[in-house]
Amino acid sequence: MSRLSDLSLKDQIFVRSYRWRRIDPVPWAPLQKPLSESRLGIVSSAGLSVPGQEKFNPKHKGGDPTFREIPSTVEVQDLVENHRSQSWNHRAVGQDKNLAIPIDRAKELVEVGRIGSLSDRHLSVMGSITAPGRFLRDHVPQAVDVFVQERVDIALLVPV
Repeated sequence: MSRLSDLSLKDQIFVRSYRWRRIDPVPWAPLQKPLSESRLGIVSSAGLSVPGQEKFNPKHKGGDPTFREIPSTVEVQDLVENHRSQSWNHRAVGQDKNLAIPIDRAKELVEVGRIGSLSDRHLSVMGSITAPGRFLRDHVPQAVDVFVQERVDIALLVPV
């Protein structure tokens, strides 16, 4: 994670002046069964896509509000990272995409019985959405539907 002092002056000013949303109460649902019996879905904000999928639009005013489905069968290192923000270390994710969407690590946890199963589909969104209204209204319900169809019990959120 970056410290504020690691950011460019422009990004420091943006972070200090941005009107962050506050959610109260924080939505929370306790796990209904042991993790070893649960189905896991992963949500990453790294702006990842499968080769051949439409890339996220870095010029979308307020941030691209769409999401991409990432199949569990993907070779994680083949994923394309097209996040618009320069306020985090893209090089590290380029070296190991599991930092941004740990599908391979989750498969290992399934193999040893720590997690019951893995969703066939995971989700990637573009972080740095500064105008989240369209994202929340138009795309989050669709994303939830994906995880409902996949019978996901628990979602691992991986912010970058």
